[in-house]
Amino acid sequence: MKTQKLQTKGSLHRRTFFRQAAILGTAFSLNPLGHPLLAAPIADPKDPLDPAVVKDFVGKAHNDLDRVTEIIGEHPLVLNVAWDWGNADFETALGAAGHVGRRDIAEFLLEKGARADIFVLTMLGETEIVKAILERFPGLLNSIGPHGFTLLHHAKRGGDAAQNLLDYLTEKGLTETFIDVFGKNKK
Repeated sequence: MKTQKLQTKGSLHRRTFFRQAAILGTAFSLNPLGHPLLAAPIADPKDPLDPAVVKDFVGKAHNDLDRVTEIIGEHPLVLNVAWDWGNADFETALGAAGHVGRRDIAEFLLEKGARADIFVLTMLGETEIVKAILERFPGLLNSIGPHGFTLLHHAKRGGDAAQNLLDYLTEKGLTETFIDVFGKNKK
């Protein structure tokens, strides 16, 4: 029995349909509609962000949600920047919120599209995610975050929400909350 193809003007071939669907799906997953960066003004790529804005943004992410919100409103592209506090001690706003236990600021930044990392996920008490990452990449157990703060430090800053991770990390043998690799001596 012969199959007849029905083709109308403007219809897509199956292969073309799937190719376009894959391209659109990828585009939407990388930059979904409604994402705040879609509304961001396009700056000249040669123009770096003002260092004073970057430092203010990362600094305020330690303790000032109102100012963080204001800065993102004025400079949407600042969301994932990092500030070097010296000796290659780079910190993002999300990293700042994470190591001081500011769940409200961390969740706000994540909702805006900040790049999550294992440290902030630990502070937030995302037990299943953190365990899965550590099981797949066990070397991360001994990694350090901003200023030399460890996963154990972040779990302690997470309070009750991170208690299961605190127990898990302790069972894995972590004892240090701070490692002075940047010469900061913050213990």
